[in-house]
Order: sequence, then structure tokens, then C-alpha cells
Amino acid sequence: MNEPETMPDNREYSETYAADHGRFAVIPAAYVLLRRGNEVLLQLRQGTGYYDGHWACGAAGHVERGETLLGGAARETREELGVEVDESDLEVLTVMHRTGATGAASDERSDGFFQVTRGRGEPRLIEDKAADLGWFPLDALPDPVVPHELAVIEALRERRLVPITAFGF
Repeated sequence: MNEPETMPDNREYSETYAADHGRFAVIPAAYVLLRRGNEVLLQLRQGTGYYDGHWACGAAGHVERGETLLGGAARETREELGVEVDESDLEVLTVMHRTGATGAASDERSDGFFQVTRGRGEPRLIEDKAADLGWFPLDALPDPVVPHELAVIEALRERRLVPITAFGF
């Protein structure tokens, strides 16, 4: 039986290697649309400095170090809405590769969008980064909605979602 090969230390993808070769540090985030029939749950952002005054997915946030994308989606749903969801109930809608085209490493994003139709608990605002929470029909969304999130919701409504969505390029 062959022993597995180990990777020499000089073949690690370090921060120094990335900096020397102009690589981006892609920031992963998870977005969760709670669904009730033809409706989606959205929150009105406030006090975050990022798209405040815009409606956004019911739960969303950065994936933490050592956490999977599905784990991040379930955690954000629990932390922001008080709803427990099983990772196996999260349905992948699309993965969005997004940029603001500034060239900054922090401007390169990889966003996993999910929908879920069941969970334990009634959705409610828990954190202070939202002013309101509401159910909206897919064909009667409030205005404004965070642009990259709106692109996914519209594609969902129009049944034209694709596995990988590019935004901002």
C-alpha cells in the first residue's frame, strides 16, 4: 500500500505568496431567503454603514474562520432571526462571484445564496442592524433592495437562476 504524499512546506499557499503574486483574498458570505409560498422574508437594514435603508435577505453574513458555507447560513439565520434551520434544509439558489471593481482585495466576494422553507421558531428581529422585517411577494418587493441581492431574487422570481452568478464585472 502506498503512503500518502505530504506537501512540502514550501508549497503552502501563504499570505506572503498571495501578496507576492497579486492574489485576492476572497471573502465568503452566506445569504438566506426564508420562503413562505411565493413570499420572501426581508429585513430593512439600519446602523451598519452598508446599504442602510435598503431591504435585504432575511439573514446574511460573513462565514467565520473554520465554518462551512452551510454552517454560516444556519448560524446567521439563528443569530439574526431566531430561527433554527437544519443545514440539509438549505437549498442552494446560486453562488455569486461579486466585485465592486475597485481592485481592492476586500472587494472580491463569494456569496452563497440559499432558500429554506422550514425552520423552528418564528422569525423576529434579534440584532440591532435592522429596523423592520417583513414578508413580501416575489412580484411585489419593497424598494430599494440591496442590488446584488435583488439580482438573485429577481432571477428566482423569473426562474432563471444559474449555478454561478457574476455581479459587478
